[in-house]
Amino acid sequence: MIFIESKSKDPYYNLALEEYAFNELGEKQDVFMLWQNSNTIVIGKNQNAAEEINREFVDEKAIKVARRLSGGGAVYHDEGNLNFTFIAKNQGKLDYDFKSFVQPILDALGDLGVEAELQGRNDLAIQGKKISGNSQYVKSGRIMHHGCIMLDSDIEKVEGALRVKPAKYQSKGVKSVRSRVTTINQNAPRKITMEEFKEAIKARVFQGEEVREYIISPKEEKSISKLAEEKYGTWQWNYGNFPSYGIKREEKFEGGLVSLQMEINKGKIKAISISGDFFGDGEISELEEKMVGLKLDETLEEEIAKLDLWKYMRGITPEDLAGMIR
Repeated sequence: MIFIESKSKDPYYNLALEEYAFNELGEKQDVFMLWQNSNTIVIGKNQNAAEEINREFVDEKAIKVARRLSGGGAVYHDEGNLNFTFIAKNQGKLDYDFKSFVQPILDALGDLGVEAELQGRNDLAIQGKKISGNSQYVKSGRIMHHGCIMLDSDIEKVEGALRVKPAKYQSKGVKSVRSRVTTINQNAPRKITMEEFKEAIKARVFQGEEVREYIISPKEEKSISKLAEEKYGTWQWNYGNFPSYGIKREEKFEGGLVSLQMEINKGKIKAISISGDFFGDGEISELEEKMVGLKLDETLEEEIAKLDLWKYMRGITPEDLAGMIR
C-alpha cells in the first residue's frame, strides 16, 4: 500500500487527485490518502446541490460546493476536518463494506482515548452523535472508500451550510444538525492536534509496515490540475448535471409578494411562472419567456438585470429575484 498526503486545501484539486489515484494508481496497488479542504460542502454524486445547501449562507461565507464520485449525503469540510481515502481491490463483495475500512479509524481513536463506533449504515459516532460520514465508489473491480472526520470542525457552519431534510430529523428523532453531530475534541480526554491524529491513523493503517509515501510527479500534477479545472471545478459538474426538478418559492419584498413555480433542468430554468401582488406595466408572461434558459449560477442576477425587470415587477430588484430563485 502506498500513502499520499495532499498538500492542497482546494476541494476540486483533492477530488481530482482521488479520481486520478483510483484510475491510475489503484489499478496497480492499494492506496491510502489523507487530505483536507478549506470551507466546502461536498455532495454525493446522486444529490441535487440546490436541495442540499443553504444558498444564502453558502454565498455569504464564500463556501465552495463540490460533487464527489461516490453516493451518500452532503458533508461540510473545513480545516478542522480530516478526510481519508482507501483505494483497494473490491474482493468480489456484492454489498458495500464500511466496517473493514473504518476499523483502523476506530482503533486510532481508541489509542487516543476516544471511544467511537460505527452507527447505522455509514456513520462513526461518539455516544450517538456523528463525527464522521463515509461513502464508497466501486468500478472495474476496485473500491474507493472515503470518509470525513470532524476533529475540530465549526459546528455552527455545519448547521448553517447544510439544508437538512425534515425526514432526517424525523428518522433520527432530533431537532437540529447541532444535536446530531459533535467533534472528537469535544469528547477527548485532552486536545488532540491534527498532526497527532494523522500519525495515529497512519500507525493503525500500516500496522508497523514501512509507510511508502507516493510523490506526485510534475506530469501527474498537470493531469490532476486539468481534471480539477475541467471537471470538479465546473458549474456543470457541481450543479448542472442534475435532471429536472420543481421549485416553489414565495417571499415578501418592499415591492410586493412574489410567488414562483419553476422547473429546473440541468441547472437551467426550463419553465417559470411568476405571480404576486406586485405592480408592473409589462406582461409577466414576457418576462417568464425571457428567463427560460438562465443558469442558476452566480451570473443569474447579472442576467436578470438585462431583462428590464422594473417594467414587469416594479420595486423588485434583480438581486431580490435572483436571490429568491437561487
